[in-house]
Parts: sequence; C-alpha cells; structure tokens
Amino acid sequence: MHITTRAYSVCAIFLWMIIILAFMALAQVVNIEIFFVLWLIGVLVIIELTDPPFIEPRMIRSAKYLAAGGVILFGIIVLQKIMEIISS
Repeated sequence: MHITTRAYSVCAIFLWMIIILAFMALAQVVNIEIFFVLWLIGVLVIIELTDPPFIEPRMIRSAKYLAAGGVILFGIIVLQKIMEIISS
C-alpha cells in the first residue's frame, strides 16, 4: 500500500494541531488567535516541505490558496491588535 504526499500532509497538519491544543491545554490558555497563527505557521512549513520543485500538483495549489487566505486573515488580526493598542 502506497501512502501519498497528500496523506502525509494531512497527517502532519492534524498532528501539529493536536500538539498545539495539547500545549494550550497544559498552559490552560485557549486562545483562538494564537491557535490560528500557530496553525498557519504549520501549514506554511508543510506546504514548503511538500512542494515539488518542477511541478505543481492540484493539492499544493489548493493548499497555497488556503495559506494565502490564512495570511490575509492573519493581517486582519494584526490590524485589529494595532487598532486596540492605538485606541487605548
């Protein structure tokens, strides 16, 4: 039975999310913004590691769109935090 790169990527992202949740539970701090940022870092690393150099499979292209949306959402979170700091 052959395991594909897609399966490895999904398993890696799932394992990364479990590790993040475990550390958040140990620290007794559950913050969706921190979880999102750490998840985005993991997704960006996994995309970079699984991206072949000369071809672009459909899975990688879709993952890059997901990562781009995550980066935009990250920018919105940063702008909200800056606005909170300026308003106080």
